Amino acid sequence: MQKKLIVIGGGAAGFFCAINAALKNPKLDVTIMEKTSKLLSKVRVSGGGRCNVTHACFSIAEMIKKYPRGEKFLKQSFHHFFTTDTINWFEKRSIKLKTEDDGRMFPESNTSETIIDCLLQQANRSDIKILMNSEVSEIEKLQKQNENEKNSHHDGFRLKCKNGAEFNADFICIACGGYNKTEQFNWLAKLGHSFESPVPSLFTFNIPQNPIVELMGITLKDVVVKINGTKHKKEGPLLITHWGFSGPAILKLSAFAAKDLAELKYDFYISVNWLPLLNESLVLEKLKLYRNELASQKISNRNPFELPQRFWKYHLQLCGINEYTRWADLPAKLQNLLAIQLGSQQFHVKGKTTFKEEFVTAGGIKLNEVNAVTMESRIISQLFFAGEILDVDGITGGFNFQHAWTSGWLAANKIASF
Repeated sequence: MQKKLIVIGGGAAGFFCAINAALKNPKLDVTIMEKTSKLLSKVRVSGGGRCNVTHACFSIAEMIKKYPRGEKFLKQSFHHFFTTDTINWFEKRSIKLKTEDDGRMFPESNTSETIIDCLLQQANRSDIKILMNSEVSEIEKLQKQNENEKNSHHDGFRLKCKNGAEFNADFICIACGGYNKTEQFNWLAKLGHSFESPVPSLFTFNIPQNPIVELMGITLKDVVVKINGTKHKKEGPLLITHWGFSGPAILKLSAFAAKDLAELKYDFYISVNWLPLLNESLVLEKLKLYRNELASQKISNRNPFELPQRFWKYHLQLCGINEYTRWADLPAKLQNLLAIQLGSQQFHVKGKTTFKEEFVTAGGIKLNEVNAVTMESRIISQLFFAGEILDVDGITGGFNFQHAWTSGWLAANKIASF
């Protein structure tokens, strides 16, 4: 009889599993079940609608550092399907990827529709059935007749949907994306799986009623942001917004500190070094040097640190330094205050802002319950997981998609081999 695979979830990981399972074993009957009326929605909006397919990192040791959770798990997975495999997979289907200066990789067409069309065409060629508005609410393991052993021996699964429909399958791959509420995992917990409670990752910091928000739109190319009282510290570009701080440094920090910040209820303090090549004492030394070198010049006209001019004037104003003051006339007390402000300015963060296109959850199915090389459940045979439902998440830059492609491919590879 023809074996049946049902993939739960019509996102990147789900499609990649379904397509590759069908390609590797054309005898498989493959169905994708999507709970909403939209397919590949994150693929469509990622990278500003261009789809950040992966990242041009070809060292597994370096790549896994971009994942706050799942590093050891991915170290095994990536040995079997990695960045180069993703690039080659799409190139074989006439989609070339280009690399941007920051390492992000996009289709040369600069539109996510290229990736979506490719996946939909591949699914169509392999006669993969796609059922929309079909939310699975329960999975029942079917016991074999006259089977005395308790553990992995079973006769497939029965899936029940919220709309009353029922389906049987020999294999299931759960690729339904991340959940942001604990109770959403209940239907999986009934199978015997446990999970890390979900918390938001990849969010921006709200700094209400702080005058720095008046500088919205300014980007500082390189800063260091530290969460006070913790070990969490990240370096990179920072964007000032009308509600607080965003940009790569903040998003990376939010990802790595996701669980700690949830415990703090998103009420915490940060220190920002606006000149990361210099610490506070070195900033002070530089300021003393400029008092001599630029003695006759107005302090507001000569910005020796090459900071944006509006940003420089903001700091002068914050320290009570008149912008018409000459460098030679800068009082030592105000000079010291400016050094502190530039080297470790303090901010009270109260709240966060997430964006649907970047939103990722930290948490998911515990990794010790899943085989990192096959994505098969260690608790129930023929049950697989792929993508964000696992307790794996990366920072922005194509890392979450690479995990989706890798886990989808590994699940497909194992399913096709049965």
